[in-house]
Amino acid sequence: MTRRPPVIWAEPGDAAAVAARIEAEVRGGGAKRIAFTGGSTPLKVLALLADRALDWSGVTIALTDDRRVPDDHPASNFGKIHAALGGSGAKFERLEEGAPVAPFDLVWLGMGEDGHVASIFPHMQTVLRPGPTVPGPTVIATTPIPLPPEAPFDRLTLNKKALKASREIILVVTGAAKRALIERALAGDDAYPVSDFLRGDGPPVTIYWSE
Repeated sequence: MTRRPPVIWAEPGDAAAVAARIEAEVRGGGAKRIAFTGGSTPLKVLALLADRALDWSGVTIALTDDRRVPDDHPASNFGKIHAALGGSGAKFERLEEGAPVAPFDLVWLGMGEDGHVASIFPHMQTVLRPGPTVPGPTVIATTPIPLPPEAPFDRLTLNKKALKASREIILVVTGAAKRALIERALAGDDAYPVSDFLRGDGPPVTIYWSE
């Protein structure tokens, strides 16, 4: 029988609440591994944390996914996160295709209007490179179908096993349309990649939703 993860809705679920969750993780002591989503929301959250004197020196930060562009490209998630935290003492782990991925303490997911998480899309091409296949949690190359015009790039992404290899997942979304999609997924609609994280096997999921 498939073990379904506990799913709860955070109250409140706004950027300040997400900032408090990240702060608690960083202050928790010991070495930490956190996977950050891309997009603009992490930058808003990090801006809220900028004056809180957090010790990031024991934290390793990875990205759930990124576009295959140079660090200084406007579409680079790594470039943006590194610019925000590059002087904090945090360690950064780059996505490298085929690389094994160690477990995380916290995975932060966003979600697209089509229900995609990281760069795991409803329709996509998975690129298989020459060389041995790494079983289990790893980094894979994907291309969304169709390519979104606002970000027409190939991607690197943690695969599902890597995203689920975490003590907890937080899913941070905004807007009524995305909430409705999540509620459909929770009710049993398996048409979306996010459904597997909400209803399949894996760690507990806390949903941070705001308008």
